[in-house]
Amino acid sequence: MFKSYHKLLLSATAALALTSTALMAEGASKTYENGKKVIDGGVTYPIKAGKTSSYAINENTLKGGYTFGRTPTANEIKAWNIDVMPDGTGLPEGKGTVEEGDELYEEKCTSCHGDFGSGGGGYPSLAKGNAYEGQKTLTNQRTEPDKEGPIRVFGTYWPHASTLWWYIKTGMPHPAPMSLTNDEVYALSAYILSINELKIDGELLEDDYELDREKFMKIVMPNKDGFIPKIDGKDGLENVRKFYNDYSNYGNGTRCMKDCFEGKPKLARIKVEMKDFHPPMSVERNLPAKKAGEKEHPGKATYEASCSVCHATDAMGAPNVGNKKAWAKKLEKGIDKVYANGISGINAMPPKGGNMDLSDAQFKAAVDYMIENSK
Repeated sequence: MFKSYHKLLLSATAALALTSTALMAEGASKTYENGKKVIDGGVTYPIKAGKTSSYAINENTLKGGYTFGRTPTANEIKAWNIDVMPDGTGLPEGKGTVEEGDELYEEKCTSCHGDFGSGGGGYPSLAKGNAYEGQKTLTNQRTEPDKEGPIRVFGTYWPHASTLWWYIKTGMPHPAPMSLTNDEVYALSAYILSINELKIDGELLEDDYELDREKFMKIVMPNKDGFIPKIDGKDGLENVRKFYNDYSNYGNGTRCMKDCFEGKPKLARIKVEMKDFHPPMSVERNLPAKKAGEKEHPGKATYEASCSVCHATDAMGAPNVGNKKAWAKKLEKGIDKVYANGISGINAMPPKGGNMDLSDAQFKAAVDYMIENSK
Protein backbone atom coordinates (compact mmCIF):
# COMPACT_ATOMS: atom_id res chain seq x y z
CA MET A 1 0.00 0.00 0.00
CA PHE A 2 1.44 3.39 -0.96
CA LYS A 3 1.02 6.66 0.93
CA SER A 4 0.82 9.50 -1.60
CA TYR A 5 2.75 7.17 -3.92
CA HIS A 6 5.95 7.94 -2.05
CA LYS A 7 6.13 5.78 1.08
CA LEU A 8 5.34 2.17 1.71
CA LEU A 9 3.05 0.97 4.46
CA LEU A 10 4.38 -1.91 6.51
CA SER A 11 1.94 -4.51 5.20
CA ALA A 12 1.90 -7.02 8.06
CA THR A 13 1.10 -4.33 10.64
CA ALA A 14 -1.44 -2.79 8.33
CA ALA A 15 -3.24 -6.09 7.91
CA LEU A 16 -3.49 -6.44 11.68
CA ALA A 17 -4.82 -2.93 12.04
CA LEU A 18 -7.39 -3.22 9.29
CA THR A 19 -8.58 -6.58 10.57
CA SER A 20 -9.07 -5.25 14.08
CA THR A 21 -10.81 -2.15 12.75
CA ALA A 22 -13.20 -4.25 10.70
CA LEU A 23 -14.16 -6.24 13.80
CA MET A 24 -15.75 -3.25 15.53
CA ALA A 25 -19.39 -4.10 16.15
CA GLU A 26 -22.26 -3.33 18.46
CA GLY A 27 -21.52 -4.58 21.98
CA ALA A 28 -17.75 -4.41 21.55
CA SER A 29 -15.61 -2.10 23.65
CA LYS A 30 -12.37 -0.32 22.81
CA THR A 31 -9.26 -1.79 24.39
CA TYR A 32 -6.81 0.35 26.34
CA GLU A 33 -3.29 -0.21 27.62
CA ASN A 34 -2.08 1.99 30.48
CA GLY A 35 -4.89 4.40 29.74
CA LYS A 36 -4.11 4.62 26.02
CA LYS A 37 -6.07 3.08 23.19
CA VAL A 38 -4.26 0.10 21.68
CA ILE A 39 -2.29 0.87 18.55
CA ASP A 40 -4.55 -1.05 16.18
CA GLY A 41 -7.89 0.27 17.39
CA GLY A 42 -8.74 -3.26 18.55
CA VAL A 43 -11.70 -4.29 20.64
CA THR A 44 -12.72 -6.82 23.25
CA TYR A 45 -15.98 -8.72 23.11
CA PRO A 46 -18.04 -9.66 26.18
CA ILE A 47 -18.96 -13.31 26.62
CA LYS A 48 -22.71 -13.80 26.41
CA ALA A 49 -24.33 -17.23 26.62
CA GLY A 50 -20.97 -18.88 26.00
CA LYS A 51 -20.25 -16.84 22.89
CA THR A 52 -18.30 -13.81 21.76
CA SER A 53 -20.26 -12.50 18.80
CA SER A 54 -20.99 -15.60 16.66
CA TYR A 55 -18.18 -17.69 18.12
CA ALA A 56 -18.48 -20.16 20.99
CA ILE A 57 -15.77 -20.09 23.64
CA ASN A 58 -14.76 -22.66 26.23
CA GLU A 59 -15.20 -20.63 29.41
CA ASN A 60 -13.44 -23.30 31.48
CA THR A 61 -10.11 -22.17 30.01
CA LEU A 62 -10.67 -18.67 31.40
CA LYS A 63 -10.83 -19.85 35.02
CA GLY A 64 -7.40 -21.34 35.46
CA GLY A 65 -5.64 -21.05 32.13
CA TYR A 66 -4.45 -23.96 30.04
CA THR A 67 -3.45 -27.17 31.72
CA PHE A 68 -0.30 -27.90 29.78
CA GLY A 69 3.17 -26.40 29.61
CA ARG A 70 5.46 -24.97 32.28
CA THR A 71 7.42 -21.84 33.03
CA PRO A 72 10.61 -21.85 30.91
CA THR A 73 13.96 -21.83 32.66
CA ALA A 74 16.36 -18.91 32.42
CA ASN A 75 18.64 -20.94 30.14
CA GLU A 76 15.73 -21.84 27.84
CA ILE A 77 14.75 -18.20 27.52
CA LYS A 78 18.36 -17.32 26.77
CA ALA A 79 18.52 -20.02 24.07
CA TRP A 80 15.34 -18.74 22.41
CA ASN A 81 16.26 -15.07 22.70
CA ILE A 82 18.37 -14.93 19.54
CA ASP A 83 16.79 -12.01 17.69
CA VAL A 84 19.08 -9.56 15.95
CA MET A 85 17.77 -6.02 16.29
CA PRO A 86 18.48 -2.96 14.08
CA ASP A 87 20.50 -1.32 16.87
CA GLY A 88 22.87 -4.32 16.97
CA THR A 89 21.38 -6.09 19.97
CA GLY A 90 21.93 -9.81 19.50
CA LEU A 91 24.45 -9.45 16.66
CA PRO A 92 27.49 -11.60 17.61
CA GLU A 93 31.13 -11.19 16.75
CA GLY A 94 32.39 -12.93 13.63
CA LYS A 95 33.76 -12.34 10.15
CA GLY A 96 33.59 -13.63 6.60
CA THR A 97 34.55 -12.52 3.09
CA VAL A 98 32.44 -12.13 -0.04
CA GLU A 99 34.48 -14.89 -1.72
CA GLU A 100 33.84 -17.29 1.16
CA GLY A 101 30.14 -16.40 1.01
CA ASP A 102 30.11 -17.08 -2.74
CA GLU A 103 31.44 -20.59 -2.16
CA LEU A 104 28.92 -21.24 0.63
CA TYR A 105 26.09 -19.91 -1.53
CA GLU A 106 27.01 -22.26 -4.38
CA GLU A 107 27.06 -25.19 -1.97
CA LYS A 108 23.99 -24.50 0.16
CA CYS A 109 21.76 -21.88 -1.49
CA THR A 110 21.86 -22.02 -5.30
CA SER A 111 19.51 -25.01 -5.58
CA CYS A 112 16.65 -22.89 -4.21
CA HIS A 113 17.57 -19.25 -4.75
CA GLY A 114 19.24 -19.60 -8.14
CA ASP A 115 22.51 -18.27 -9.52
CA PHE A 116 23.41 -14.85 -8.12
CA GLY A 117 20.19 -14.78 -6.08
CA SER A 118 17.96 -14.75 -9.16
CA GLY A 119 15.33 -17.03 -7.57
CA GLY A 120 13.39 -19.91 -9.07
CA GLY A 121 11.28 -22.95 -8.33
CA GLY A 122 8.96 -21.00 -6.09
CA TYR A 123 11.79 -19.61 -3.94
CA PRO A 124 12.29 -15.83 -3.69
CA SER A 125 14.90 -13.79 -5.50
CA LEU A 126 17.55 -12.25 -3.27
CA ALA A 127 18.85 -9.71 -5.79
CA LYS A 128 17.75 -8.03 -9.00
CA GLY A 129 20.61 -5.79 -9.99
CA ASN A 130 21.74 -2.60 -8.31
CA ALA A 131 19.69 -2.03 -5.15
CA TYR A 132 19.98 1.76 -5.29
CA GLU A 133 18.49 1.82 -8.79
CA GLY A 134 15.91 -0.79 -7.83
CA GLN A 135 14.79 1.32 -4.87
CA LYS A 136 13.59 3.97 -7.31
CA THR A 137 11.09 1.49 -8.79
CA LEU A 138 9.13 1.17 -5.53
CA THR A 139 6.83 3.99 -6.60
CA ASN A 140 6.04 2.29 -9.92
CA GLN A 141 2.39 1.48 -10.61
CA ARG A 142 1.30 -1.12 -13.17
CA THR A 143 -1.41 1.00 -14.76
CA GLU A 144 -0.69 -0.48 -18.19
CA PRO A 145 0.34 -4.02 -19.19
CA ASP A 146 3.82 -3.09 -20.38
CA LYS A 147 4.77 -0.89 -17.41
CA GLU A 148 7.44 -2.05 -15.00
CA GLY A 149 6.30 -2.81 -11.48
CA PRO A 150 8.17 -2.26 -8.22
CA ILE A 151 11.19 -4.45 -7.45
CA ARG A 152 10.77 -5.81 -3.95
CA VAL A 153 13.80 -7.87 -2.91
CA PHE A 154 16.18 -7.74 0.03
CA GLY A 155 18.35 -4.91 -1.31
CA THR A 156 15.56 -2.56 -2.35
CA TYR A 157 12.74 -3.16 0.10
CA TRP A 158 14.02 -4.20 3.53
CA PRO A 159 14.51 -1.35 6.01
CA HIS A 160 17.29 -3.07 8.00
CA ALA A 161 20.02 -5.59 7.19
CA SER A 162 19.80 -7.10 10.70
CA THR A 163 16.85 -9.22 9.56
CA LEU A 164 19.07 -10.79 6.88
CA TRP A 165 21.66 -11.96 9.42
CA TRP A 166 19.02 -13.28 11.82
CA TYR A 167 17.05 -15.11 9.11
CA ILE A 168 20.09 -16.81 7.62
CA LYS A 169 21.32 -17.87 11.07
CA THR A 170 18.01 -19.24 12.38
CA GLY A 171 16.25 -20.46 9.23
CA MET A 172 18.78 -21.32 6.53
CA PRO A 173 19.62 -23.52 4.80
CA HIS A 174 16.04 -24.74 4.78
CA PRO A 175 16.81 -28.44 5.41
CA ALA A 176 19.28 -27.66 8.24
CA PRO A 177 18.51 -24.40 10.10
CA MET A 178 20.93 -23.30 12.85
CA SER A 179 23.70 -25.35 11.23
CA LEU A 180 25.82 -22.38 10.06
CA THR A 181 28.55 -20.83 12.18
CA ASN A 182 28.55 -17.09 12.87
CA ASP A 183 31.48 -16.67 10.48
CA GLU A 184 29.58 -18.47 7.73
CA VAL A 185 26.56 -16.22 8.26
CA TYR A 186 28.78 -13.13 7.95
CA ALA A 187 30.26 -14.55 4.74
CA LEU A 188 26.84 -15.27 3.22
CA SER A 189 25.59 -11.83 4.28
CA ALA A 190 28.62 -10.25 2.61
CA TYR A 191 27.92 -12.15 -0.62
CA ILE A 192 24.24 -11.16 -0.69
CA LEU A 193 25.15 -7.54 -0.02
CA SER A 194 27.64 -7.69 -2.89
CA ILE A 195 25.21 -9.10 -5.49
CA ASN A 196 22.81 -6.29 -4.55
CA GLU A 197 25.71 -3.88 -5.18
CA LEU A 198 25.22 -2.31 -1.78
CA LYS A 199 27.94 -0.16 -0.27
CA ILE A 200 29.29 0.09 3.27
CA ASP A 201 30.86 3.46 4.06
CA GLY A 202 30.75 4.19 0.34
CA GLU A 203 32.73 1.06 -0.52
CA LEU A 204 31.47 -1.70 -2.83
CA LEU A 205 32.02 -5.22 -1.51
CA GLU A 206 34.63 -6.92 -3.71
CA ASP A 207 35.61 -10.58 -3.38
CA ASP A 208 38.23 -9.93 -0.69
CA TYR A 209 35.97 -7.65 1.38
CA GLU A 210 35.69 -9.01 4.93
CA LEU A 211 32.45 -8.28 6.77
CA ASP A 212 32.44 -8.25 10.57
CA ARG A 213 30.13 -6.94 13.30
CA GLU A 214 31.57 -3.40 13.26
CA LYS A 215 31.14 -3.06 9.49
CA PHE A 216 27.70 -4.71 9.55
CA MET A 217 26.48 -2.00 11.92
CA LYS A 218 27.37 0.61 9.27
CA ILE A 219 25.05 -0.85 6.60
CA VAL A 220 22.41 1.65 5.45
CA MET A 221 19.63 0.11 3.37
CA PRO A 222 18.36 2.22 0.44
CA ASN A 223 14.74 2.12 1.59
CA LYS A 224 15.27 2.50 5.34
CA ASP A 225 13.07 5.61 5.43
CA GLY A 226 10.44 4.30 3.03
CA PHE A 227 8.08 2.73 5.57
CA ILE A 228 5.24 4.27 7.52
CA PRO A 229 4.58 4.47 10.38
CA LYS A 230 8.11 4.81 11.74
CA ILE A 231 8.47 1.95 14.21
CA ASP A 232 12.10 2.39 15.25
CA GLY A 233 13.36 4.28 18.27
CA LYS A 234 11.87 5.25 21.61
CA ASP A 235 8.82 6.85 19.95
CA GLY A 236 8.06 3.84 17.75
CA LEU A 237 5.02 2.63 19.70
CA GLU A 238 3.49 6.11 19.89
CA ASN A 239 4.09 6.65 16.17
CA VAL A 240 2.21 3.43 15.37
CA ARG A 241 -0.61 4.27 17.80
CA LYS A 242 -1.12 7.72 16.28
CA PHE A 243 -0.98 6.39 12.73
CA TYR A 244 -3.60 3.68 13.16
CA ASN A 245 -5.89 5.80 15.29
CA ASP A 246 -6.09 8.26 12.37
CA TYR A 247 -8.36 6.35 10.02
CA SER A 248 -7.70 8.75 7.16
CA ASN A 249 -4.30 7.06 6.77
CA TYR A 250 -5.89 3.87 5.48
CA GLY A 251 -9.61 4.55 4.99
CA ASN A 252 -12.25 7.26 4.93
CA GLY A 253 -12.53 7.54 8.70
CA THR A 254 -15.96 5.91 8.89
CA ARG A 255 -16.54 2.49 10.42
CA CYS A 256 -19.12 0.50 8.53
CA MET A 257 -20.24 -3.13 8.74
CA LYS A 258 -23.60 -3.04 6.93
CA ASP A 259 -25.75 -0.72 4.80
CA CYS A 260 -22.60 1.19 3.99
CA PHE A 261 -23.65 2.66 0.66
CA GLU A 262 -26.01 5.53 0.07
CA GLY A 263 -27.72 5.07 -3.25
CA LYS A 264 -26.32 2.73 -5.87
CA PRO A 265 -22.81 1.34 -5.22
CA LYS A 266 -20.12 2.21 -7.77
CA LEU A 267 -18.42 -0.85 -9.17
CA ALA A 268 -14.74 -0.74 -10.08
CA ARG A 269 -14.10 -2.67 -13.28
CA ILE A 270 -10.85 -4.39 -14.17
CA LYS A 271 -9.04 -2.07 -16.57
CA VAL A 272 -6.01 -4.20 -17.34
CA GLU A 273 -6.93 -7.88 -17.40
CA MET A 274 -4.25 -10.56 -17.57
CA LYS A 275 -5.23 -13.28 -20.05
CA ASP A 276 -1.95 -14.48 -21.49
CA PHE A 277 -1.30 -17.49 -19.22
CA HIS A 278 0.94 -20.38 -20.27
CA PRO A 279 -0.44 -22.95 -19.98
CA PRO A 280 -3.94 -21.43 -20.20
CA MET A 281 -5.86 -21.25 -16.93
CA SER A 282 -8.59 -23.83 -16.52
CA VAL A 283 -12.13 -22.52 -16.29
CA GLU A 284 -13.56 -25.92 -15.32
CA ARG A 285 -15.72 -25.57 -12.21
CA ASN A 286 -17.10 -29.09 -11.85
CA LEU A 287 -16.15 -31.33 -8.95
CA PRO A 288 -14.59 -34.71 -9.77
CA ALA A 289 -17.25 -37.22 -10.73
CA LYS A 290 -18.12 -39.80 -8.10
CA LYS A 291 -17.42 -43.42 -8.88
CA ALA A 292 -20.41 -45.67 -9.42
CA GLY A 293 -21.78 -46.90 -6.11
CA GLU A 294 -19.39 -44.67 -4.12
CA LYS A 295 -20.88 -43.23 -0.92
CA GLU A 296 -19.53 -40.19 0.88
CA HIS A 297 -18.72 -40.55 4.56
CA PRO A 298 -21.57 -38.99 6.61
CA GLY A 299 -19.08 -36.91 8.60
CA LYS A 300 -17.00 -35.58 5.69
CA ALA A 301 -19.11 -32.50 4.93
CA THR A 302 -19.21 -31.50 8.60
CA TYR A 303 -15.45 -31.99 8.91
CA GLU A 304 -14.72 -29.82 5.87
CA ALA A 305 -17.11 -27.06 6.97
CA SER A 306 -16.42 -26.94 10.71
CA CYS A 307 -13.30 -28.93 11.64
CA SER A 308 -10.71 -28.72 8.87
CA VAL A 309 -9.58 -25.20 9.78
CA CYS A 310 -7.84 -26.68 12.85
CA HIS A 311 -7.52 -30.40 12.06
CA ALA A 312 -6.25 -30.24 8.48
CA THR A 313 -2.80 -29.23 9.74
CA ASP A 314 -0.85 -29.59 12.98
CA ALA A 315 -0.04 -25.87 12.95
CA MET A 316 -3.06 -25.15 15.16
CA GLY A 317 -2.02 -27.58 17.88
CA ALA A 318 -4.94 -29.93 17.18
CA PRO A 319 -4.37 -33.55 16.02
CA ASN A 320 -4.41 -33.37 12.25
CA VAL A 321 -6.19 -35.86 10.06
CA GLY A 322 -3.73 -38.56 8.98
CA ASN A 323 -1.59 -38.39 12.13
CA LYS A 324 -1.95 -41.98 13.37
CA LYS A 325 0.12 -41.46 16.51
CA ALA A 326 -1.78 -38.36 17.66
CA TRP A 327 -5.21 -39.94 17.19
CA ALA A 328 -4.14 -43.21 18.79
CA LYS A 329 -3.16 -41.26 21.91
CA LYS A 330 -6.53 -39.49 21.92
CA LEU A 331 -8.29 -42.85 21.75
CA GLU A 332 -6.43 -44.38 24.70
CA LYS A 333 -9.35 -43.49 27.01
CA GLY A 334 -11.96 -44.65 24.53
CA ILE A 335 -14.05 -43.13 21.76
CA ASP A 336 -16.77 -42.00 24.20
CA LYS A 337 -14.23 -39.81 25.98
CA VAL A 338 -13.16 -38.30 22.66
CA TYR A 339 -16.80 -37.53 21.84
CA ALA A 340 -17.43 -36.02 25.28
CA ASN A 341 -14.33 -33.80 25.22
CA GLY A 342 -15.20 -32.49 21.77
CA ILE A 343 -18.84 -31.80 22.58
CA SER A 344 -18.08 -30.05 25.90
CA GLY A 345 -14.81 -28.44 24.85
CA ILE A 346 -11.33 -29.08 26.17
CA ASN A 347 -8.27 -26.86 26.61
CA ALA A 348 -8.24 -24.36 23.70
CA MET A 349 -11.00 -26.17 21.78
CA PRO A 350 -14.47 -24.65 22.27
CA PRO A 351 -17.55 -26.92 22.45
CA LYS A 352 -18.14 -28.62 19.10
CA GLY A 353 -15.28 -26.64 17.64
CA GLY A 354 -17.28 -23.43 17.96
CA ASN A 355 -20.23 -24.56 15.83
CA MET A 356 -23.06 -25.02 18.34
CA ASP A 357 -25.56 -25.52 15.52
CA LEU A 358 -24.24 -29.06 15.07
CA SER A 359 -26.20 -31.90 16.63
CA ASP A 360 -24.29 -34.41 18.75
CA ALA A 361 -24.78 -36.99 15.99
CA GLN A 362 -23.31 -34.68 13.33
CA PHE A 363 -20.34 -33.89 15.54
CA LYS A 364 -19.68 -37.55 16.29
CA ALA A 365 -19.84 -38.38 12.57
CA ALA A 366 -17.16 -35.74 11.89
CA VAL A 367 -14.97 -37.26 14.63
CA ASP A 368 -15.48 -40.72 13.11
CA TYR A 369 -14.42 -39.37 9.72
CA MET A 370 -11.19 -37.91 11.15
CA ILE A 371 -10.36 -41.11 13.05
CA GLU A 372 -11.07 -43.41 10.09
CA ASN A 373 -8.77 -41.29 7.91
CA SER A 374 -6.01 -41.44 10.52
CA LYS A 375 -5.52 -45.19 10.76
